[in-house]
Amino acid sequence: VDAEAREVRRTYEREVDGVEKRQQALIAKARFAAEGTSAYPDATFTLRLSYGSVEGYEEKGKRVSPVTVMGGAFERATGRDPFALPKSWLAANQDKRINPATPFNMVTSNDIIGGNSGSPVFNKNLEVVGLIFDGNIQSLGGEYGFEPSVNRAVSVCSPALLESLDRIYGAKRIVTELKGGASQAGTR
Repeated sequence: VDAEAREVRRTYEREVDGVEKRQQALIAKARFAAEGTSAYPDATFTLRLSYGSVEGYEEKGKRVSPVTVMGGAFERATGRDPFALPKSWLAANQDKRINPATPFNMVTSNDIIGGNSGSPVFNKNLEVVGLIFDGNIQSLGGEYGFEPSVNRAVSVCSPALLESLDRIYGAKRIVTELKGGASQAGTR
């Protein structure tokens, strides 16, 4: 079965992947010929730079706040998917180890597309303030165009990462390292 599977994969890579990759380059070349420098290249999982600001947006006539807080996760927790929280989170909340006002997630006006997950978000002082992990539903069309009034990148905020690593998971060594301090071997 392994030999047959490898042959199917080679055929797929040659006749499907290879063709798609060649055509993508031709389409991009045609776009740049027609639009000049007003168009930017498709995401290719290479290093990219996008700029934006922390901004809410309007959805169904309601203003969506640009930042959520950790306490909001517990306010919405029902014990059932999609609002079930891990026992470690519930215990940390019960023991008051978590500051409910800690910024949790934020939306920014960065223009992103698939392949941006894990991208750092910097502030004007070049400090990492979050990590992009998704886009809102309105950003799905971002492959074809960017609508600045509603397209948003969704990031987890650095304070939430540090607080959860420290106060929920007890990963103090990692927190020390992330904050620029020296870590000690043998500590969690």
